[in-house]
Amino acid sequence: MSENEEYKDIVIVGAGLSGIGAACHLKRECPNKNFIILEARANIGGTWDLFKYPGIRSDSDMFTLGYKFKPWRSGKAIADGPSILNYIKETAEENKIVESIRFNKTLVEANWDSLNKTWKLKLRDTLSKTYSYIQCNFLYMCSGYYNYKKPYCPDFLGAKNFKGTIIHPQLWKESTNYTDKIVTVIGSGATAVTLVPELAKKARKVVMLQRSPTYLIARPSEDWFANLMRVVFSSRLAYAITRFRNILFQEYIYKKSRRHPTKLKNKLLREVRKEVGDSVNVDQHLTPKYNPWDQRLCLLPDGNLYDVLKNKKAEIVTDEIIEFNEFGIRLKSGRQLDSDIIITATGLNLQIMGGATIKIDNEEVDLSKCWTYKGIMISDIPNMVSTFGYINASWTLRADLISEWVCKLINFMDQERSKSVTPIASDTVNWPEPKDWIDDFSSGYMKRAMKNFPKQSKSQPWINSQDYRLEKKLFNQALRDDKALIFH
Repeated sequence: MSENEEYKDIVIVGAGLSGIGAACHLKRECPNKNFIILEARANIGGTWDLFKYPGIRSDSDMFTLGYKFKPWRSGKAIADGPSILNYIKETAEENKIVESIRFNKTLVEANWDSLNKTWKLKLRDTLSKTYSYIQCNFLYMCSGYYNYKKPYCPDFLGAKNFKGTIIHPQLWKESTNYTDKIVTVIGSGATAVTLVPELAKKARKVVMLQRSPTYLIARPSEDWFANLMRVVFSSRLAYAITRFRNILFQEYIYKKSRRHPTKLKNKLLREVRKEVGDSVNVDQHLTPKYNPWDQRLCLLPDGNLYDVLKNKKAEIVTDEIIEFNEFGIRLKSGRQLDSDIIITATGLNLQIMGGATIKIDNEEVDLSKCWTYKGIMISDIPNMVSTFGYINASWTLRADLISEWVCKLINFMDQERSKSVTPIASDTVNWPEPKDWIDDFSSGYMKRAMKNFPKQSKSQPWINSQDYRLEKKLFNQALRDDKALIFH
């Protein structure tokens, strides 16, 4: 390390929901460690600062999407994007995290030096386009799971011929005017069902064009139980009780979907039929071909999508696109969807490690040929933890668990005077056929990217279980007894 090269004990990558939470945990549990956060953009908040499309909101309740250590005090359990962003900013300010953030710094490459037990990080300044370096002992990746600059959008035949506006929600411009316009939203996932009710407030008509339906579940935007608990208990205790209750509910729904998929499917569809009556052909437009939680359930606060379908401000069309033309979209059925604006709510491009190259002693690591350790570390890569939340529950539940584990690990390493820890996939283990890092989940954005991610086994600790209560036990196992971790 050169005399002018900066060194930190820990570098966190990303100042979004995960990164700010990680920094708060480190400040509390590892007060003797110095750290910084690298943020590629000019603001904190990650997803909640990036997305600006109409109606942007959580698709989980805020009692589980919020941090374990900071109660969510708003009346609405299903919160809008600006409220979530304010919550993250407030957390950062209360814990004096902002002063530790280096904005406009993109991690390009991380190279582990086995001799010196340090990571050498190559950073690119997003404004000046210049490069700089910093070294650290521990690298904590909280950079999210998708490419911020390049969303997923198929190459639609004839798209250049359309005379109106085509926009992806991830790249939404706040100047976009949809008042009294005919808007077609391509997609049926969480983004599409969020957009349609909001657009319908001003647009002349909104069409949600889907290739296949998604499971929908309506819930009140305000949680009566949470509001009752606030009357009876202190805000912190009320939050903890509500959080625990909602964790159990999320777990119940998911596990029921795995054990009794047909029963849950019928229950969900009964609720849909009750909500929409005969205003929508449920069999055609709202009955998926797959089982619940093979893809993520889409949450509707106060059933808002059903309302705009019933009052004819919005329509669902289930069909396939043949081509775009001057006036809109021509469908396989022969129908023409004339549009002023076409919104391609077609998904995300998943990205591992924020797009950074990972090297060990100057040799690039092919992460797809590695094994995941508990879904948080990667075989043969020292001193690096990566945060990826739950796909079947709230993201932050897992982010908090991982932060607690990281703090425990760092303090244990200090106690043992260890400079590095590496998960080693022993040759003596009888490795089965590898499974995808996220298994049993059919969403396109996952399937497209799994070839680039580490694999998982069928046995601990080489699994990514996506099971909150199981992981609480798994992460609480004594580090001293963990034969898969090698401390140096």
